[in-house]
Amino acid sequence: MYGNDIFGGHSRKQKRAVPQVTAERDLVVEDAATGFCGAVVGFDRSYDGDFVKLEDGRGAVRLFALREAAFLIDGQPVTLLRPAAAAPKRDTRSASGSTRVEGLRARVARTSRIWVEGVHDAALVERVWGHDLRVEGVVVEHLEGLDNLAERLVEFDPAPGRKVGVLVDHLVTGSKETQLTTGLGPHVLVTGHPFIDVWQAVRPATVGIEAWPEVPRGEDWKTGICRRLGWGTPQEGWRRVYNAVESFRDLEAPLIGAVERLIDFVAEPQQ
Repeated sequence: MYGNDIFGGHSRKQKRAVPQVTAERDLVVEDAATGFCGAVVGFDRSYDGDFVKLEDGRGAVRLFALREAAFLIDGQPVTLLRPAAAAPKRDTRSASGSTRVEGLRARVARTSRIWVEGVHDAALVERVWGHDLRVEGVVVEHLEGLDNLAERLVEFDPAPGRKVGVLVDHLVTGSKETQLTTGLGPHVLVTGHPFIDVWQAVRPATVGIEAWPEVPRGEDWKTGICRRLGWGTPQEGWRRVYNAVESFRDLEAPLIGAVERLIDFVAEPQQ
């Protein structure tokens, strides 16, 4: 009646397998040792291992170690498992708000160019529109001052397949900037914003201020801004501005519209 092995094989000697259950939020379980019954409301981790947080009907919350067969569901022992961490959602939008191209390999650079006045302008354009520029194969270069524009255009010699888009600070009626960027031909597009400097095209709330201070004419604008805001040197002030910008939402609308028009202009297929 015992078979070949009289010392083993009896059903009462075999350890029953305990089911494993993922401890999803709001799952109601009972701690087998104490009888505390509650719903899963969270987890904790310490040097002793993982713990589950249970909340009973009166709002009391207690921690219990996630050990084998330590809990009961409908009177039956179970081993609770901590849920696997959800994979982080992939951001499908670039910093400019455009659809992000996955696995992007930068397009071979077009002959057409976008020119900006200085390195700060170029850095902000790259920070927000860098993905778009690589999709379109557009290179951004800085002029080191708008006074160099006429000479650079003569060297570049714009043509139907060699367009130039120019981003200009303080492009308002009657300004020196407007005079320098008028009548440049059909293959050159000038856009800009009304702000004295590209820093000012960053929303004040982005850098933690209520408004950009007024700096009198004749005083270096960046130096004056940093003095009034207690930002130290212009180099330190620039780091604050640059690091605060994460997307187009941190910029004023005139700058956003100006850059978008330039990208469309230089990336437009030749007719």
